[in-house]
Amino acid sequence: MSTEKSEAGVRATIDALMEAGVTANTADLDQIYHRDMQIVMIDPKGTASRFDKPAFMAMLNETVSGTDPDDHRWAQYNSVEAEGNHGHVAITRKVPLGGDNMILNLSIDLIFEDCRWQVTREVIFARPNPDA
Repeated sequence: MSTEKSEAGVRATIDALMEAGVTANTADLDQIYHRDMQIVMIDPKGTASRFDKPAFMAMLNETVSGTDPDDHRWAQYNSVEAEGNHGHVAITRKVPLGGDNMILNLSIDLIFEDCRWQVTREVIFARPNPDA
């Protein structure tokens, strides 16, 4: 995570988020995810699931538990923005999710609070990876 109030700081925070996620580092996730964080995940059938911080951290831990972290590290930054205390990232990820190889398109909102960037909302669109 980053205390730098800039696009580089936002990106460093998302880099740290991905590393904490693929290694199930709950201490780092707890620092990066805002206390009021909300997640909306839309599956390939268009069904939306909603998670708060504790539920998403538990689901993430279950998803990566016993897997190779390198299988979850592919990422392409599509957009990184920082303006004042607000940041936004659009990112594409390729990950094994529930045994299936998926492409995730994420829209991530951040706020600069308590001297660091924190994720307040993620909207995740999941679809099968046609290249897998």
